[in-house]
Amino acid sequence: MTARAAPKARRSRKAAVLPREFYARDTEIVARELLGCVLECHSDKGTASGRIVETEAYLGEHDLACHAAAGRTRRTEPLYGPPGSAYVYFIYGVHWCFNAVTRDEGLPSAVLIRAIEPVIGVDLMRRRRGAVRKHADLTNGPGKLCAALGIDVRHNALPLNRPPIVIREGDRVVDAMIVVTPRIGIRESADWPLRWLIADNPYVSRTPPDFPRRRLLDRR
Repeated sequence: MTARAAPKARRSRKAAVLPREFYARDTEIVARELLGCVLECHSDKGTASGRIVETEAYLGEHDLACHAAAGRTRRTEPLYGPPGSAYVYFIYGVHWCFNAVTRDEGLPSAVLIRAIEPVIGVDLMRRRRGAVRKHADLTNGPGKLCAALGIDVRHNALPLNRPPIVIREGDRVVDAMIVVTPRIGIRESADWPLRWLIADNPYVSRTPPDFPRRRLLDRR
């Protein structure tokens, strides 16, 4: 399977929705295994979806880059909720970001979906994203994908196993195709290698040139 391979994902519109049990595991495992799955959002304008090609793990109150480091607040309450629910927040006064809550209820952690490869509803995504020239720019960042799929505060704390927002099974991405790097755009715990991406996929967000990278199979 190549990095661009998504034909099966495109054919699997009715693929099974991931159950809550999928998310009730260590956040790092969920972040890696979400690669290749399909994030799907329904609205009165139509359905749009994309294959997940980049994720980041945020581990809990001890992880200073995780919102849970601030403790249990009105904003972070969804992080403490049941696994397999959405945590959607506003950043920089401009963008929404979408996360899937992980581990057991009361253990605040989540996977940030950083990039997707469009599968369904490309025309709808283009209308939502306005004057985007490059196709990859539709969804190659967490704010961009939320705008393209129509994800916003209305989806915060919703379960991910029924519409309007679901994550479906997709083609498994083999370890040889996965690259691990530190997380992007953070100051605290910035060297933790908790970002997973599909190598050479054009929809992955830009990796800083000085970032360390390793293939998942390279255990050194």
